[in-house]
Amino acid sequence: MPVGIFRVCLVVITAIVNHPLLFPRENGTVLENTEEIIQKMKEREQSLRLEQLRLEQEIADQEARQKTVEKAAQVVEESPEEKVRWDTWTALSMVIFLLIELWRQDFQEGSWQDAGGEEDDMAVLGKAFKGVSFPDKAVLASFYEKRILGTTGDMARMREMVEGFADDLLEALRSVCNRDADMEVEDCMGVGSMYENWRVRKPFVCDLIVPFAPPEPYCFRSQIWCSGDSFPPDEQGYGTIKVCRADEDVAGCICDKTKLGEDMLCLLHSQTNTTRPSNEMEDLLCFKNTQYLDADQVMKWFQIAVTKAWNRISHKYEFDLSFSLLDLPGALKIKFRSGKSVAFNLTPVVQYENSDVYFISHFPRSGLAADLPSSTHWFLTFAVYERRFIQLISKMLPANACHLSCLQILSFLHGKQCSLTGPSGLTNYHLKTVMLHLLQACPSQDWAPEKLEARLQDMLKFLEKCLHEKKLYHFFIGNGKVPEELGFPIVFQRAEPLNLFRPFVLHRDVYRKTVDTFHEMLRNMSALINEYTVHIPHAHTNGIHKESF
Repeated sequence: MPVGIFRVCLVVITAIVNHPLLFPRENGTVLENTEEIIQKMKEREQSLRLEQLRLEQEIADQEARQKTVEKAAQVVEESPEEKVRWDTWTALSMVIFLLIELWRQDFQEGSWQDAGGEEDDMAVLGKAFKGVSFPDKAVLASFYEKRILGTTGDMARMREMVEGFADDLLEALRSVCNRDADMEVEDCMGVGSMYENWRVRKPFVCDLIVPFAPPEPYCFRSQIWCSGDSFPPDEQGYGTIKVCRADEDVAGCICDKTKLGEDMLCLLHSQTNTTRPSNEMEDLLCFKNTQYLDADQVMKWFQIAVTKAWNRISHKYEFDLSFSLLDLPGALKIKFRSGKSVAFNLTPVVQYENSDVYFISHFPRSGLAADLPSSTHWFLTFAVYERRFIQLISKMLPANACHLSCLQILSFLHGKQCSLTGPSGLTNYHLKTVMLHLLQACPSQDWAPEKLEARLQDMLKFLEKCLHEKKLYHFFIGNGKVPEELGFPIVFQRAEPLNLFRPFVLHRDVYRKTVDTFHEMLRNMSALINEYTVHIPHAHTNGIHKESF
């Protein structure tokens, strides 16, 4: 009898757990592809009913046999220990069964749960491409030639002009600084899309980083989030920079942490070899009452120094120089008398140890990115290694490979869609990260120029998958397959992968807007491409790249 009751309970529990109402959705919206699932659930319900009838028949038979046994000879009763053991085993079996059933339900219906509520429009991988008219090879090639290829010459001329002026400006900056007290400024380096030859949308903006170091006898000692100490999730990808004396022990002397008596002196540190007072540490651009470099103080110093340097050399040029953006302190704009202007970013950075990873004082922020934890936390940029990786891989690819072409087309389409429907959480850096991952995953021959259409579809599908999972990992951080030729620091390869889409988990409104913009871009893709190929007279194609988008 107990065995039969237990089996009936298992069947009932199974039916309840498998019932779809056990996991109600927030808005009750049914996906378009649930008819097959509903049919399977009906079949399963029918089979469960048949199983229940069979078990009821078995229970009836067992009850009859039980009565026969009771009328027969006296049956030896089970001992209390055996009853306890049986009850314990029965309860344990039911718990295990329930856990297995709940896990199976969660595994099978996980896509329903992810698609519910605010994310009910998020399609399964590849579903968003159903019904989308994708341009063929000829249309894509014509679009790329007419709309994008002509911008290459403009970028080269602008880079040459900006680099020449920046070198002159920094040389003047060094002459106006006090070499015994001010920071030492090194030569600038070009990074980003302008120097990787894939920027397509105007206005063109050159990104230049300027490494700097403290005056002697001081030095910078950095600490990054993956160095072993625990950092909160919102500080992943950041680090701090401490200003120390070059001869100071990294761990610090105990005299800095312990109050010595009035009649006691530290034999290692004399009064002439102590850390600067608080006001002098602030002169070294540190946060108040600390030894940590303050990004806001650095930018104030840099802006003042650039202004002084420009005043010294302005008579040599027939244009004006000004700071153009308040939220990006390093943004400069050259204004010619003709009314034309050229914008570029000149941003101070600090080198991480002896690598080409840099702490950047200010970084262009998107609506997706969170604010800095504090002004003593510096974001790490891997832009120099990204540029080198693209150059290294390009040498291994076929002639006229389509990797940059795919990125340019995708960047153009996304930019045009955002100009129509408003900004989204996606940035050009996310698009470039997608390309970097595919460059490492796909064989080199797959990037031949005639495979432009296939690789563009791969990038779109990869991006859709990342949006669906809310996971797009930084290409370098946690990537153990980085080519050794780059000399990339091993500490970052061994770090936990950094999810660039983590803010999507926290900002659902931005996530929903980003997904909607992506799907709208897919639907409008052919129309946007045809607009700049078929409907533009050939006589005007040479001047298309002069327009500003």
